[in-house]
Formats: sequence, structure tokens, C-alpha cells
Amino acid sequence: MKLEKITNSSVPRSARRYDDACGAAHALDLIGERWALLVIREMMFGPRRFGELRASLPGISANVLSQKLEALEASGVVQRLRLPPPASVQVYDLTDWGREIRPVFGMLGMWAARSPLHDPTLPLSAISMMMSFQTMFRPERAAGVAVTVGFRFGEDRFTARVIDGALQIERGEAGSAEVTVTGAPPALAGLVYGGQSLAALETAGALSVEGDREALVRFAGLFALPPKVNEAGSAAA
Repeated sequence: MKLEKITNSSVPRSARRYDDACGAAHALDLIGERWALLVIREMMFGPRRFGELRASLPGISANVLSQKLEALEASGVVQRLRLPPPASVQVYDLTDWGREIRPVFGMLGMWAARSPLHDPTLPLSAISMMMSFQTMFRPERAAGVAVTVGFRFGEDRFTARVIDGALQIERGEAGSAEVTVTGAPPALAGLVYGGQSLAALETAGALSVEGDREALVRFAGLFALPPKVNEAGSAAA
């Protein structure tokens, strides 16, 4: 499916600059403003419509989202595209260069997850859940494991495959999945990271499972959060 790129050379750049030659400072010039990184996050698995971005970021207004997309487009991080017929709708996607920031999200997420102030009960988007899998995956636990799991979060569909000690995640539904999970990302996080039992989540109506439930339990055991630090910033005992 070939997408048509939409250009807009009149988009103004942000006037805020650190006036510092350090590459990290320039990175903050480009993506350091409030909401910018989270908007980028929501396009990590491919193009999204404006409404999809807004739904995944409930705390952002339509006006602010428009401003962030325009600024990111002006910086060369985001591009606007038009889906071919019959859809013919405008979507937003990361440029090739914009997508290179993916490893930064993993390192930042792993680092921040060690904070004792991190609250895992806050809202979590489907993209965030899938990216957490990529970050918290433990290859040493996946020896001899081969499993394909489908996820349905509202209209969002994802497929995760574990094979040869590696994890692959893509948008879309796979008919070959051994098990498919339907529910909300926070409930899935409770299963994978919070020690909640699958049976309890099913009884509460937070998750529903079709297929091999044991395959889902094996999959959930392939991930682990990093150890917390104490208030002084040292590794917790």
C-alpha cells in the first residue's frame, strides 16, 4: 500500500531554543516540549489518524495536538501522508529519521521504571504496552519458547511473536495466534508486571482470552521490570 506524502513548507518552527551546541540540547530543541515525545511514541508502530492520536493521549487537547504535530513536521520528525483509495484519509507517521529514536524510548523507559515515584496504575495506551514489552523482554527466559499472541485493545490490534529467543511485535491481527487477549492495557500490565492472576482478571471482566491460556501465561513470564532505586538513588536492597 503506497501512501502519498503531504507537504507543508509554511509550518513555523518553535522559537524556543537552548542555544547550546550539545547534541542532547538540540534534541531537546526538537522534541523536548511537553507532549512531543508521547506524540512520537504513538506513531512507533506506523501511521495514525489524528483521531487515533487524540484517543491514545486523553490528556491532550485537539489544539495542542495540532501544534505538536506541526512542530514535529517542521523539524523533520513527522510527516503527513494520505492513504490510497478507498480510505483516502490523512494520517501522520514518523519519518525514517524520526523512527530512529525508538532505542531512546527503550532506554528512557527502563531508566524511569526504576524510580520509586513511578506509578504503574496511571492510564496506559496500547502503544505504550507494546513498547514496554520490547523494553522489558528478557531473552534468557525465552529459551525454547515459541509462541504467537494476539492483542485487541478497542480498535487497536497487535501481534507478538517469540521465536529463537527474540520478540517481534507488529500492528495487525494474526490468524495464527495460539491465544488472543481482549481488554485494556492496564489490565494486561497487571498480569505481566503486577503479579495479578489471569483467572482473577478474567473473573473481574478486565481481560478475556481466546485460545491457549497456558501460552499466555508463558508469554507473560518473559518480562520483568528493573529493580527500584531507593530515595538516595542507589539500588534498592
